[in-house]
This record gives sequence, C-alpha cells and structure tokens, in this order.
Amino acid sequence: MAEVLVSEAIDEEPLAPLRATHQVLVVPDLWQDAAELRRQLTTARAWIVRNQTRVTAELIAAAPRLEVIGRCGAGLDNIDLAAASEAGVAVVYAPLQNAVSVAELTLALLLALARRLPAMDAATKAGRWDRHAFTGVELYGKTLGIVGLGRIGFLVARRAQALGMRILAHDPHTNPHHPMVLESGAELVELDVLLGRSDAVSCHLPSTDSTRGLFNADRLARFKPGALFLNLARGDVVDEPALIEALRSGRLGGAALDVRAVEPPVPGELERLTNVILTPHVAAFTHEAQQRVVQAVCRDVAAVLAGRPAHQMANRPAARPRRALG
Repeated sequence: MAEVLVSEAIDEEPLAPLRATHQVLVVPDLWQDAAELRRQLTTARAWIVRNQTRVTAELIAAAPRLEVIGRCGAGLDNIDLAAASEAGVAVVYAPLQNAVSVAELTLALLLALARRLPAMDAATKAGRWDRHAFTGVELYGKTLGIVGLGRIGFLVARRAQALGMRILAHDPHTNPHHPMVLESGAELVELDVLLGRSDAVSCHLPSTDSTRGLFNADRLARFKPGALFLNLARGDVVDEPALIEALRSGRLGGAALDVRAVEPPVPGELERLTNVILTPHVAAFTHEAQQRVVQAVCRDVAAVLAGRPAHQMANRPAARPRRALG
C-alpha cells in the first residue's frame, strides 16, 4: 500500500524526485486487476496512469485519501473528469510534452504511405526486385488537410510546409488570426471543403461527443479520390467498417492508423489490406517524449500534494470536505 500509486508501466528515472519525498508503488499491470486496484487506492493520495487505466467515478469514490490524478499523456477520455472534480480531486496531465513525437510519426507515416514503404519492404525481402510495381507519389506540391489545429496539428503543418506541401486546416475552436494558423500558413476551411481538396488528411482530434464517428461513410465519401488518411488521435473518431469499404473500393488510396476504436483490436479486415499501415498506439512513445511527460506529471503531482498550484490542470476540483486521514 502506497501514498503514490502508479497503475501502468512508466519510465522509472523521472519518478526519482517523487520517490525521494513520497512512498511510490508502481504495478505495471494493476489496471487489469480491478479488485486489487480498488484495494490499493484506499491509501493513495496520488494516482498516476497512462491511457489503459479507466479512472471511473466508482474507483474515485473508493479512494478516500485521493488528492490528485496524474495522466501521463494528453488525452483525458479515460478519466471521469466530472467525478474527479466533484470529489475534489485534481487532475494533472501533459498536453504538450509529446507533441513533437506525434508530429514526427505523422510525417513518417505520411511518407511511408506516399512511397508504399511497407509493401515495398515486404516484397523486396521476399526476393522480388520489381522496381516498377512500387511507383509512389511526391508530397511536394500536394495539399495536406489537418483536422484539429492544436499543438500537434500545428507541428505537423510546420513540418509538412518544409516538404513543400500546401496546408488546409479545420478547427472550429480557432480563427484565422490565431498564431498557430498564421505561423503554419494554413488556410482555415470547413471540413467538407478540406476533405474535397486534400491529397492527404491527418486527424488530430480528441474523443468527444461531437467527434466520435466523425469519419463515417458519408464523410469518407467526400474525400478527394485516392486521398490518404492518417489518424494518430483517437480511434473512435473513425467508423472502421466505413473506412474499410472506402479503402477496398479505391475511394481512399491508403490509410495509416496508430489508434483503434478498441485497443488492442481483434485482427480483421484492416490487418489484411495492403494499403494500410497499422501501429500500436505508439505516436508518443519516444524516449525523449516519455521522459518529458512523466517528469511534467510527477512535478505537478508533487506540487498538488504539497499544496502548491500545478502547471497543467485539466479540471477545477471542488473544495474537499471529506478525506479524513485517520
């Protein structure tokens, strides 16, 4: 039983400062054992998670001493923010620290799709030396549509600019005068306009009531014929059966997915399509990004436990009348 509970695998080195002042318990697979997780939470003042642990209202209620939840990452869809706020529990996270890594993988996958690298690699390793079978396309002069021009979308746009791409963006929460729009050189347009004009579309949206299932059959039909689609955000923004049909019909030229509606997914049709690249939700998994993410979250967890303000708060916790420590 510990003061700071970590229910998933995280890098140990950034934990060192927190370990120096608090009793820390790391159980990488604890998120899979609901009963033991609930038992460990009875003494925890802080709970650190990634994206596998479902932080529910029931678990928060089972943690009478809990003061802060640290989410090692940018997404918050696995945390019941309303329940945490009502219980007086602060939620801290790291919305900026992994943005470079996600942006770099986005560009890597875009290049891999454009030049058909996975199929080319597999064929060459199998003994085929068929140069004409793998003619690709250049990204220079093409149009990249970015859906969600937050920090990650902005960094993708800047890198795509360096490749000579034109940038379209759709983001209802920004305006043409926002610095990210101006610095990225993006033209802000409506979503359907973006889909019809883009040679490649990259999604960088959170999972919300308004974005789940956004890329459905109707919207996929509005893509420019042969366009490429990338999703390194959240899997449930895409209707996977509709995406499969768009890929099989040739409406889309290819897709790269780092996230899925259900993780880990049951292998199916997507895994069999040769114009699809699949990665296991690893966009943020570089050594540098993970160090920054865990450092930032541990720093904010320590601050909350010491009664100081955190740098990156995701909620406004209510005053806490409960939490008897005896």
